[in-house]
Amino acid sequence: MSDASELVNDSEVYRTLLESTKAIPWKIDWASMKFTYIGPQIEALLGWSPESWVSVEDWAMRMHAEDREHVVNFCVTQSKAGVDHEADYRALTKDNGYVWIRDVVHVVRNDRGEVEALIGFMFDISERKKTEDQLLSLQKELEVLSFKDGLTNIANRRRFDSCFELEWERARRERRPLSLLLLDVDFFKQYNDLYGHIQGDKCLIAIAQTLSLALDGPRDLVARYGGEEFIVLLPEADAEVARKVAERCQRLIQKQSIVHALSPHDHRLTVSIGAGSMAPGEWDRPTDFIKAVDQQLYAAKNNGRHRIEYVQLEGLSGCSAVEGAEEQTTARPS
Repeated sequence: MSDASELVNDSEVYRTLLESTKAIPWKIDWASMKFTYIGPQIEALLGWSPESWVSVEDWAMRMHAEDREHVVNFCVTQSKAGVDHEADYRALTKDNGYVWIRDVVHVVRNDRGEVEALIGFMFDISERKKTEDQLLSLQKELEVLSFKDGLTNIANRRRFDSCFELEWERARRERRPLSLLLLDVDFFKQYNDLYGHIQGDKCLIAIAQTLSLALDGPRDLVARYGGEEFIVLLPEADAEVARKVAERCQRLIQKQSIVHALSPHDHRLTVSIGAGSMAPGEWDRPTDFIKAVDQQLYAAKNNGRHRIEYVQLEGLSGCSAVEGAEEQTTARPS
């Protein structure tokens, strides 16, 4: 057998091997930007016949519109630089669907180092993308769960801490007010002892849902702070708004009329609220603000419960001094 015949046979063997794989081989002449070859598997995958792949324009126009610009620009830039590369994109099918493709590209240079051709393989990665999307969705679900209180389904302490840190910095930077409410269910230990922990859990769930209804700001947040304590974050809320929200929280909880036989307040479940507002300065610390509001909550409990104690802070500057303290001595009726 002659050398020429052997080369022909070898070429046919290589073509048979290439065209029997799931990977789709292709070659583009750099000077003309035209396909000199594309594997016949392309038709089974996308519906377009091999003969219809004439130039790089066919490749670009058979790409999802959302992927086209950045993928084409990336591949052209890398090819001009003579750098091998790969790109993931959605290739359009002839019946208006799409398939996720990974294109692996090798840049062929001539003896002078100039780009002569591009050769590569297209791989169907749809199943891989589907798995990645499922994993991403699961990750997002886990992230949501990690920021949600398992009992009440509202935000948990971790979510509050994260949001409070962001809102504090925003308020300090933009010189805007920020308000907090700390709420504690009155005589909750006695409620649990009398009605049992299952009923106690139902009570906390009802209160959490009620507090959520009391909010109306786009970034307002209610979270379970721990045990029977709840905290409300009110970005851009001044003293007047904070008072109104605190009163609304009490009013809505009163409206529920949850029976508590051991409560001195009309034998109904009530809450004590500590509230505070301030516009953070450069040297103020968020922990001092929370501590000041917490002191108001303790004042509300020590002064008879079922009440709101409020403080307006004018720059803590790292100390515990509180200026302009005010209090609401009576709970608002429903």
